[in-house]
Amino acid sequence: MANAIRVRFCPSPTGNPHVGLVRTALFNWAFARHHQGSGAQFVFRIEDTDAARDSEESYEQLLDSLKWLGLDWDEGPEVGGPHAPYRQSQRMDIYKDVADKLLAGGYAYRCYCTTTELDDRREAARAAGKPSGYDGHCRELSAEQVAVYEAEGREPIVRFRMPDEPITFTDLVRGELTFTPENVPDYGILRANGAPLYTLVNPVDDALMEITHVLRGEDLLSSTPRQIALYKALIELGVAQEVPAFGHLPYVMGEGNKKLSKRDPQASLNLYRERGFLPEGLLNYLSLLGWSFSADQDIFTIPEMVAKFDIADVNANPARFDLKKAESINADHIRMLDVKAFAEACEPWLQAPHAPWAPEDFDRTAWERIAPHAQTRLTVLSEITANVDFLFLAEPVFDQPSWDKAMKGEPAALLTTAREKLADADWNDPESLKAAVLAAGEAHGLKLGKAQAPVRVAVTGRTVGLPLFESLEILGEEKTLARIDAALAKLAA
Repeated sequence: MANAIRVRFCPSPTGNPHVGLVRTALFNWAFARHHQGSGAQFVFRIEDTDAARDSEESYEQLLDSLKWLGLDWDEGPEVGGPHAPYRQSQRMDIYKDVADKLLAGGYAYRCYCTTTELDDRREAARAAGKPSGYDGHCRELSAEQVAVYEAEGREPIVRFRMPDEPITFTDLVRGELTFTPENVPDYGILRANGAPLYTLVNPVDDALMEITHVLRGEDLLSSTPRQIALYKALIELGVAQEVPAFGHLPYVMGEGNKKLSKRDPQASLNLYRERGFLPEGLLNYLSLLGWSFSADQDIFTIPEMVAKFDIADVNANPARFDLKKAESINADHIRMLDVKAFAEACEPWLQAPHAPWAPEDFDRTAWERIAPHAQTRLTVLSEITANVDFLFLAEPVFDQPSWDKAMKGEPAALLTTAREKLADADWNDPESLKAAVLAAGEAHGLKLGKAQAPVRVAVTGRTVGLPLFESLEILGEEKTLARIDAALAKLAA
């Protein structure tokens, strides 16, 4: 197309943002940013015409989520732009004006059918093996029929008049598609109370905002021929300039080969934020749901993705959401951070309300020293709290299975010897601490692995954790020996 690329992301503010929605936003954003050098624009608008379901809280969450993910927009709420306002609830006069033009031009008509009449005719069509969509009953009403219906007090909806020939278009993901007239009947664009429906407002906004490419979920594919027909009418009325190119993104599948629903727990974007996914890690994974960077590379930065992204490379087949793979990719992105950035990213989980210690007990120097050792161990940032709690709590939180596993045989004798050896060690050198525990193990016929388990549990409360001897050095001699004493007392009791 001759015009600069313009794409849009237009969610409804209902409930919490979900990962399928984020994937759609990401692909639109990446497509725009890939072509930014030639003036491409990413438009963010809000489809909030459903007053019963929309909420201001959800609207604020949508804005906050895009900001957290780093998906900045060129036009939209808080940014403004030449096509404002960007909330449909503030554009009602625009939709009424367009609907009036469609009616006046004969592209739309008033339909007086009641719900009962529609249901009865659909049932009869199904019984006869015919398509059960709207049958065009009110398409060519006479003035006398209209007068009768209005005398009965019927309140009409407005329907768009679909053409009687097939509609063919080339989907950017799926190739050429054709829809026959019997499968795309006339459809409603205004409710009886005059409120506009999605079927009108979405394409009207796209037309007026000069959107060139509509990249959206596969669930909206069936509405595309209706929108193309409406676009052609809007072009003839001088409202639209062109029909945009459409690309329908593959379904994201959850458990049991079912489409991932916003009600599925793993679909909630908030869940990943709360667990401590990095925006870069989550976006890296979501980009792989229907697209690939290369045959042998799954880990990449978002700038690298933008440089390579092409909508033509999106796969039409459903993509399966794999939480384990998402976590693995996030872990890689955690390790890609420099240590200072990693330490800062963990801060929310080291402070109230996430941290189980008092604010004054948090030792920033100790945290900065342990951070490099913690960085290689995390899958998500929230895991940091349990990994370093031994540094900031007055005493370790004992995991009972860990205690039972480590304190077998003669743990008291080993711990007593380990305490003696550690008291003589060089506490500025983790290797010296390791040698002390190794010597204690040798004195009791144990290898290092068996010898260090009781020491680790006595000091940290768990059998698994950060590198032990670096942890002991940072914790310090006084606290370490005191905890071994406490473990000996617990064993004696």
